[in-house]
Amino acid sequence: MIPKHEVIKIIQSSFLPLHCSCMVHDGGTITIEVTDPANGHIDLLVVGVPLAPLTNIRAISNLVAELRQELQANQEWFARDKRQGSGPQR
Repeated sequence: MIPKHEVIKIIQSSFLPLHCSCMVHDGGTITIEVTDPANGHIDLLVVGVPLAPLTNIRAISNLVAELRQELQANQEWFARDKRQGSGPQR
């Protein structure tokens, strides 16, 4: 079993050079926030990730892979939205 603080360090380092912060909540869940340090935008925010299943490197790697896919999809969507000039209507 991997200690909780090590799980957090592994997740956070998996998104470099982006900034990743993990907040541990009562009840054994974490919130993961990935931001772009260049502009400060939040590229990914996932709430309520259970820590209990993250007991080995494989489980952590699977979570990170899933989060990276979501991150990439978000970045592609925002880039496409920006190219199309969409934004808040006034």
